[in-house]
Amino acid sequence: MFETISQEVLKQKVAAKLAEYPGLHAVALAEEYGVTEGEIVLSFPAELVEHLEGAHAQAILQELPSWGPVTTIVHSMGSIFEVKAPFPKGKEARGYYNLMGRDGELHGHLRLDLVSDITLVSKPFMGQESYFIGFFAKGGDCVFKVYLGRDKQRKLFPDQIEKFKQLKTVFSK
Repeated sequence: MFETISQEVLKQKVAAKLAEYPGLHAVALAEEYGVTEGEIVLSFPAELVEHLEGAHAQAILQELPSWGPVTTIVHSMGSIFEVKAPFPKGKEARGYYNLMGRDGELHGHLRLDLVSDITLVSKPFMGQESYFIGFFAKGGDCVFKVYLGRDKQRKLFPDQIEKFKQLKTVFSK
């Protein structure tokens, strides 16, 4: 049984834990504190996360196909699915944002009306600089994340870092 903790206490606990273990993943913290991944990410210190309204989801997704290779991640019941490819173009139809990936790319049908929060996270992961865009539903469940891509030497693409930073200025609250 988990104790119920306030948002302020959660922020303090998350900040303390990340100060000690900067590469700790949000999912691990969510399990430890008995909250959702979104609640953890939104509790990250301000220098690590920018919070955007979910209403910007389609506009952001329409930008991503021009970025080149990225890693899209979906967590489902303890399993992790990854697609390393350019993010596909999409279009609205029948209440979904339909991803129209080519062979080897992501395909799917997204309910963007259920995305309540978007986070732009700049945080070390596995000892490396890392950036991701998180799409969260009301209540904090993660719909999916898009990590910036890396070249064959595992270096981030500098142009993607710049485009990521531009999202902060274009879509900030």
